[in-house]
Amino acid sequence: MKTPVRHTCLRPTAVVIALLAAFGPAHAQTTEAKPAEEQTKQAHASVTVGGAWASGDSADRAFFGQYNGMRDQSFYGLLDLDYRRWDTADGTSTGLIGTNLGLQTRELLFYWQKQGDWKFTADYGELIRRDPYTINTGLAGAGSTSPQVVHLDGGTGSGSDFDLRTKRQGLGFGFSKWFGSALQLEASLKSENKDGSRIFGIGMNCMSVVAPTCGSTTLASTGSSVLLLPEPINSNHSQAELRLNYAGERLRLTGGYYGSFYSNSNGALTPGIPGSLNNPVGTLLPLSNGLQDILSNPVALPPDNRSQTLDLAGNYTFTPSTRANFKLAYSQARQDQDFASAGLAGAPAGVGSLDGEVATTLAQIGLVSRPIAKLTLLAEGRYEDRNDKTPIATYNVQGASTYTNRDYSLQRIRGKLQATYQFTSAYQGVAGVDYESIDRADFTPTSAVGGVSALRQDTDETTWRIQLRRRMTESFSGEIRFSSSDRNGSNWLRPTSGGGVTEVSDTSAFPATAIFSPTLADRRRDQLKVQANWQPTDALFLMFSAAGGKDDYSMPSAYALRDSKMSLFTIDANYALSDAWNLNGFASYGTQKVNQARPAGAILAFDNTNTTIGFGANGRISEQIELGGSLAYINDNNAYAQTLDPLANPSSEALLAATGGLPDIKFQQTELRLYGRYALAKNQALRLDAIFQRTKYNDWGYEYSGVPYAFSDNTTVSILQDQKVAYIGVSYVYAWR
Repeated sequence: MKTPVRHTCLRPTAVVIALLAAFGPAHAQTTEAKPAEEQTKQAHASVTVGGAWASGDSADRAFFGQYNGMRDQSFYGLLDLDYRRWDTADGTSTGLIGTNLGLQTRELLFYWQKQGDWKFTADYGELIRRDPYTINTGLAGAGSTSPQVVHLDGGTGSGSDFDLRTKRQGLGFGFSKWFGSALQLEASLKSENKDGSRIFGIGMNCMSVVAPTCGSTTLASTGSSVLLLPEPINSNHSQAELRLNYAGERLRLTGGYYGSFYSNSNGALTPGIPGSLNNPVGTLLPLSNGLQDILSNPVALPPDNRSQTLDLAGNYTFTPSTRANFKLAYSQARQDQDFASAGLAGAPAGVGSLDGEVATTLAQIGLVSRPIAKLTLLAEGRYEDRNDKTPIATYNVQGASTYTNRDYSLQRIRGKLQATYQFTSAYQGVAGVDYESIDRADFTPTSAVGGVSALRQDTDETTWRIQLRRRMTESFSGEIRFSSSDRNGSNWLRPTSGGGVTEVSDTSAFPATAIFSPTLADRRRDQLKVQANWQPTDALFLMFSAAGGKDDYSMPSAYALRDSKMSLFTIDANYALSDAWNLNGFASYGTQKVNQARPAGAILAFDNTNTTIGFGANGRISEQIELGGSLAYINDNNAYAQTLDPLANPSSEALLAATGGLPDIKFQQTELRLYGRYALAKNQALRLDAIFQRTKYNDWGYEYSGVPYAFSDNTTVSILQDQKVAYIGVSYVYAWR
């Protein structure tokens, strides 16, 4: 899906006057004669102010204003500034750069440095993401941690609209210091607050193995419910990094520390549920026995967590033709937020938190050598040990059965061998083999498995690669690359929830309806890519690219993922009509296909097709006037061809016959951009930008044939399917030295 381009907006008045006043003296000084020793100090500054208008309302701009802050109002403004000052005598420079200062997508950067000695930076940024969907609901306290579900007795559309948005505010600092020519210290600290809400929800269908006492739907009560409850967001993510770099004649080293710290002010979502909600056909009925209590349970939100990493990496040059590289790293990730403080109850006796800990050790070494002038050899090995130290405790109780969490430790070994041969000055060949082996920890016998019929402890994958490159000589360069990989593994393990696993050497012992995870299954993957750059004349440049691949899965049954395919073709062109005018264009066509099957359900062939076309032109019609424009079109189509498994029940067959299966989901967008720039003087200019964007989007998941999907309280989610936006912006640029 194409993301609308962000635009800046207007707040001229007092802010601009203050900026002009602040920078004015620097401008005045440049007009006076200076002694020779003062000419080493120079400054450059520019300020852009302007106004913008966008047509339509927030529904018309659901996609256009998703990230650029131009969603609700008709008039906006822009304010940008760029101030840089440097002293060539002592090598110091200072800069202040601000963009989008009139919007809530503003960014500000300050830097102060002495070349080859030290550097300090500080930056601030904001970003608002507006969800393109509109929610109509009776929910009280939407976006809070304790929303109250209210049934819309007036039916769908009788509630109020709720605006989903998230706002990010980030502040960062960086410092670097050089100690001579070989040693450098780098430090950075970033912190970002995120507030708002996003689409989220809960649901339950009684009866189930996790709630055997919950009553099913009857003519007098409803035993199932799907509720939209926006997830409340109020979190902070901070990152700290400290690194020391050394560059000697033969040895180069970098070592450091990285820390990530996530804190969520919202521990759990605790909804208030009424005693009656709609049944699956939209009739308001009392909830069945136990359903209200289940839906009222608190829902855990992302918990506080932290991770820290120490690493050392480097390379050593033995001879001009042989060098080695290595990396060592140790990281620890922890999640030990207290359950009670998060508003969660029902933890195992004596357990106050997950006390989750995963420690990862990484070691990598590589060697590159050129034994003869035309041959380069590469060998690389990598070892990763992920040790899950989280204590095992009983978290899942299903009637008389109890289950624990699971150990997700693993060891991963990767290796690479590669040879590169220079046939001629233009042609180079590459051949290589990659290997990956994953050894997973023994299955925790007290845990449970759902969704798949088998597990696998070990998987191994080998990939062969060949490549032919042609470097640019006169007018043509390109490459062709092919790779083929095979993945297989140890015998399948049949899990028994709470009873461990049993190794199965004869796969015919599995039932015909067994489901196997595609990430563990045997797989054959073939990929081919061709790329070429051609410049037949000085004025024309063309770039072509084509890629394709296929995955075939081999499992003991025909269910789950069977195979997948992809292809992508692109062409880019640039043509210089003259010294003043330039034309450019691009086109791409890509497909993705997935075939999968579900026991006693649908056999689905998912087919995604994406087509993108665009062209543009820019140039000058005089010394004062510059013009440009572009026209782009994107068409993204998702098709869901369906047939039924022979074991499907008659009702599924009747439904498919009546509806024809799932309809396509289509996204189409056409965008025309025009701009013009008129130079009023050497340091002043006017700029005009015009955009017309039309977006068509249908999503049957929330609305089909004009009928919205109704949640159990009559909440609906909708989007305007045909959106049209016109944008006009005018700006004035003033620069001085």
